[in-house]
Amino acid sequence: MYLGIDVGGTHTDAVVLDAEKNIITSAKVPTLHHDLLASVTGALEAVLQHVPAADIKRLNLSTTLSTNAIVEGKTEDVGVLVSAGPGIDAENFRQGGFYYTLSGSIDHRGKEIAAIDPSELAAVAQNCCDSGIKVYAAVGKFSTRNPEHEQRIADEVLGCGDFVSMGHRLSGQLSFPRRVATAYYNSAVWRLYNRFADAIERSAREKGITAPVHILKADGGTMPLSVSRQVPVESILSGPAASVMGIVALYDIREDAIILDIGGTTTDIAIFASGSPVIENDGIAVGSYPTLVRALRTLSIGIGGDSRLRVAAGAVRVGPDRSGPAVANGGKQPALMDAMNYLGVAQAGDVEASKAAIGQLASLWDMYPDKLAQDALDTALAAIASAVQRLLDEVNSQPVYTIIELLEGAVLNPGRVFVMGGPAAAFAPLLRTVMNKRVDVPQEHAVANAIGAALTRTTAELELFADTEKGRMFVPTLGLRRDVSSRYTLNEAIADARKFLVEHLEFLGVTACEADVDVIESGSFNMVDDYGGRGRNIRVKCQVRPGISM
Repeated sequence: MYLGIDVGGTHTDAVVLDAEKNIITSAKVPTLHHDLLASVTGALEAVLQHVPAADIKRLNLSTTLSTNAIVEGKTEDVGVLVSAGPGIDAENFRQGGFYYTLSGSIDHRGKEIAAIDPSELAAVAQNCCDSGIKVYAAVGKFSTRNPEHEQRIADEVLGCGDFVSMGHRLSGQLSFPRRVATAYYNSAVWRLYNRFADAIERSAREKGITAPVHILKADGGTMPLSVSRQVPVESILSGPAASVMGIVALYDIREDAIILDIGGTTTDIAIFASGSPVIENDGIAVGSYPTLVRALRTLSIGIGGDSRLRVAAGAVRVGPDRSGPAVANGGKQPALMDAMNYLGVAQAGDVEASKAAIGQLASLWDMYPDKLAQDALDTALAAIASAVQRLLDEVNSQPVYTIIELLEGAVLNPGRVFVMGGPAAAFAPLLRTVMNKRVDVPQEHAVANAIGAALTRTTAELELFADTEKGRMFVPTLGLRRDVSSRYTLNEAIADARKFLVEHLEFLGVTACEADVDVIESGSFNMVDDYGGRGRNIRVKCQVRPGISM
């Protein structure tokens, strides 16, 4: 059996499925933002009342922990040490209050032009140590071609530190600003995330679950918990990824489509192009900083069933905050679901309590209750429709990448909407009218995220670089180097990249074969150096793409 747990903004859902994707049992418990572990443990306990722990063969979890920590400013101070060299001002990419630009540079082919000054590095490391810094980010401009400077930095700071994120181990892409931000955030959440991972693993084992634990990634795949400990930044936006993969598991989508996951706190929006989820190929932005975290293209807005209602300047406001559950479910402040109950478009919880709360709010502003409720609903629907159009406009203004391929010249015009989440059934007929599109609601809409989490397969990617003139091949994210001959070809590089990725997955305990590996980018370019030397610069990028595991 397969167990999926999705930690949402309002509820934590769990579902157990058999090998035929039939739901054996499911559970929904409140999400405690101050104690996510308690929410996960509560969901675990609820489903294990109905299935033996020993029958669980895999546990997949989506978590908001890293995202919440960054958004709420609960991250750890990071010592960021960068080596950029000429041609770029590294100060433009400053992260945090302990950011240092070191001397030394490596060129685009991986040749060291200037070494890092050992005394300068030692002084910076000592200053960080004296300031109590325990986690670090080491980033060089061309570290994906030669990681020696990052390794020297790491060796120095680990004398006083607990963890270092080295840029070349996070991605093989050549984007220094994005690599700085990615390494910074990876270290900023490392300790918090690992404490959570320790507790999750301990809780699962105490309850008799011996199955491997995997964490959802932003790209719609999963990674073993052991891997996630080194790259917690990859778990950012795993919640919206679970939504998308839930629809992939429940429907055979062939066309352009819109995915709406309407929860208690937010509505998450995603886009499908020709039946495949659209992806942020270069990496998502965290705040205003672009990173190298490859992620499904999503947009979240503060509209949900529990979104608080207010009146300001005679206009009804919905969200973006949530003050606990709707009054219908025991809350103290009227929320969007209360307005829907008042209008009769929903029948959730204590409908009479909803009507009383809407009436009381309306009386405070000398409004008719039915107008207040209708204005609230119209405002929410308009916000969702506007956000969908905004995301579509953004996607259509750029090359459209999906988890499978680049769609050259594609212009998306979805005619179908899939709605999931607790309030989905109540929203569906309203969205049909507002959006003028076909709207489908899966039977399992309330736990579709957890289904997506349970069934998502493990993914991985790597980039291989080879310089035949130097006789060197390098896989940055694996820290793997090999000597190659001057006759090393692109086809040999592709074969090696596939083999290395399969071997890496097998090392992690994940069964894979080379047929599962897609080559998504490859190229071979003739190079001539300053001394007339000739060779080829070869690059291959491959992946096991996101999908459903059965």
